[in-house]
Amino acid sequence: MARIAVIGAGTGAMAAAARLAVAGHRVTVYERTETYGGGVRRFERDGFAFDTGPALLPLPAVHRDLFVKTGKEPLEDVVELVQVDPSVRHVFADGTAVSLPNASRAGVVAALDEALGAGAGQRWGDFLVRAREAWDRTRRPLLEEPLWPNWPVLAEREPYPAVPHKRLLRTRRAGTLAEVGAWELRDARLAALLESHALACGLDPRTAPASAAVLPYMEHAFGTWYVRGGLRELARAVYERCVARRVEFVFGAEAVRIAERDGRAAGVEFADGTAAEAEFVVAGVPPETLDRLTGRAAVREPGGVPAQRGLPSRLTVLLALRGGRPEGTAHRTVVHTPDRAAELDALFGTAPAPPAPPTVAVTRPGDPALVPDPEHEAVTLTATVPAGGGDPAGREVLEARAERMIAAAERAVPGLRKRILWQEVRGPADIERETGAPGGAVPAPALAAAGGRLLHPANSTALPGLFTVGGWSHPGGGLPHAGMSGALVAGLIVEGPEFRGSR
Repeated sequence: MARIAVIGAGTGAMAAAARLAVAGHRVTVYERTETYGGGVRRFERDGFAFDTGPALLPLPAVHRDLFVKTGKEPLEDVVELVQVDPSVRHVFADGTAVSLPNASRAGVVAALDEALGAGAGQRWGDFLVRAREAWDRTRRPLLEEPLWPNWPVLAEREPYPAVPHKRLLRTRRAGTLAEVGAWELRDARLAALLESHALACGLDPRTAPASAAVLPYMEHAFGTWYVRGGLRELARAVYERCVARRVEFVFGAEAVRIAERDGRAAGVEFADGTAAEAEFVVAGVPPETLDRLTGRAAVREPGGVPAQRGLPSRLTVLLALRGGRPEGTAHRTVVHTPDRAAELDALFGTAPAPPAPPTVAVTRPGDPALVPDPEHEAVTLTATVPAGGGDPAGREVLEARAERMIAAAERAVPGLRKRILWQEVRGPADIERETGAPGGAVPAPALAAAGGRLLHPANSTALPGLFTVGGWSHPGGGLPHAGMSGALVAGLIVEGPEFRGSR
């Protein structure tokens, strides 16, 4: 039995802690804030409750596996999972709207044909077939296995089987997600639907590789799920599973240094002057924090994937509304910007924020646990924004963005402004405070191709005994990927470097 110190109580770190405790190790989690969950938090006021991080759970099989492997109670015994149907409603710039059924190819094809015209559904259905091929080629190396030592193979090969496209005198294949939309989907609204998946992950569809096609495929193939009471209930369930497995939690413990002895990790030192010895250290922290804790930027394995930095953040507007949620309201609606090019230039370039409303996800759960009574509704608006903005001037920019988000959301919620009792704006500074990520940056899932710039560093490091977990290391951001990082780290510690993932 080894002593293991886990830095951070994010969902990936807790998944690793629970698995390691079941394997017989003595595990202690040290969290600098006063609660668990990382970015999976809840805001409560006047009987209203809101998720301030993820709103839906993709790939619930990852967390089902966690609960099967760590105890007798399955996931569905500790939280109530609800499959969201329709999966999403899209409101496009031209006013066209379409609701897409959950995990039904035939239903999606029919809905798109009816809303966008004959042939639109078939083009999207054919795209999903190709996206499935990309998923099948990358699922194991990018989600279920430790990062390959020969990771450049993943960086160089584009797994998406793009359709040949004749342009002028040349035949080309789409290399970016935007080119897939323009050349294969051939409808501005279908292209917007496709690109919105990348944008929600903080990726520029103009530079994201075609392999990003796996993002909409995952939603289509495995459905979208809601946890009754909000996604914070999932974090609570994982925390309680850790406690049941005798994982110890120490909150308010800010790590300042990872101690070394005889060339390997030997424990953690804290801001209050205390220290904890350990045979293994698992760090669920952003790359800048890892550099500070180790005192060296070379803690990553030589020749490995470099850490991602400078990623976008998220702006969330929480709205407490008068009046109940109308029957038949979609759980999630994506309202598309009328000027996608200006939006992308502002997010990923140096252009100022455009005056037009941004692309906004409108979440309306219809969950009685989130409102004081049936005569009120809790609505969350989410948009991707540049990281930073913690100073007063940046806050003014965020408030202006929030107003544009509300303007956009009125296309999905008629009369929205008149119903607002109060609103709460949460931006990058709030995310930075909760997760420690500079500027409130939010990591994206790992993707193949693109020269490896969208991969994340391996869970093992150049310092023996030190492992990394969570969205800033392989396999990247998002609840299922963070959960899988916990499984990979536990496997590497329990079985050693020969561990090759679950079979």
